[in-house]
Amino acid sequence: MAILGRMDDTTRGKSLLGEFLSTRRAQLTPADVGLPDYGDRRRVPGLRREELAQLAGVSVAYYIRLEQGLSLNASPQVLDALATALRLDEAERRHLHTLSGDARQRRRRLPAERVTAAVRQLVDALGDSPVVVLGRRSDILAWNRAGHALFAGHLAPDSPDRAATRPNTARLVFLDAHTRDLYVDWPRKARDVVGKLRQAVGEYPDDPHLASLIGELTMRSPQFATLWAQHRVRAWDMAEYRMRHPMVGELDVLQHSLPVPRGQGIRLVVTTAASGSAAQAALRLLNQTLQPAAGMSATARPTADMSATAHRAADTPARVVPPVQHS
Repeated sequence: MAILGRMDDTTRGKSLLGEFLSTRRAQLTPADVGLPDYGDRRRVPGLRREELAQLAGVSVAYYIRLEQGLSLNASPQVLDALATALRLDEAERRHLHTLSGDARQRRRRLPAERVTAAVRQLVDALGDSPVVVLGRRSDILAWNRAGHALFAGHLAPDSPDRAATRPNTARLVFLDAHTRDLYVDWPRKARDVVGKLRQAVGEYPDDPHLASLIGELTMRSPQFATLWAQHRVRAWDMAEYRMRHPMVGELDVLQHSLPVPRGQGIRLVVTTAASGSAAQAALRLLNQTLQPAAGMSATARPTADMSATAHRAADTPARVVPPVQHS
């Protein structure tokens, strides 16, 4: 299993492209792609190189060169043929095209990640919806009060402001017990996080901080190492999760990933819940704790069973407290 490390761009591009093709080929059987299976015992799982070459309409020698990283600039037509033969989804297809580009052309100076005034204005415009601003390595660059309370209330609110030690969603998911407990189906969340990091490595192969993050997680988390070796890719889009929050209980939410225009990989992750649902009531109740009522200390904590209150609120809409309007 290869760990993304310090190597020149060309070598890294060869390694990533070859590993991706090899792992995707190993996931398929002849029956999966309509080829006859004569029952012969295979030394390694998956399609043989010559079988994939036949399906894609390229020579065996040429495909071997691609998988070994000896030919890095395949035409878009060849890449599409390989993607079809490998049964890749759209995210994996784009990833294949990204990996096959000329590594020397991909070398570029990566700008420092910063949250602009325009991004902060957009976060403010989203009101009480939990929002987290993520960088290209899934570092948490900023969050609003609701985002902090939902995802990382055990961390200091100003954690994202300290660039050297700011939270990272992958570290939290794999190394932080609080975050692991937040997701009822943690394995699915873990797969999604790794798949998005895979996509990031394809887009930013020469980012040393990203390489360091991958190496750290591979060494510290066996679950991460196993998933990373599978070379699965996940698109940044909408995902549904069931969360188990320590203050408001279980809630089904949607996480929407919104790219920031000209943001160099920065995204807003906005969390919502279905209208009228217990989850929506729970999010509203969580927001209530962020705005103490008149006469209540800013550090006071509610003592009621908030989870039960949220579910009762969903069953009785008239009792749901509306979101607080920020001045």
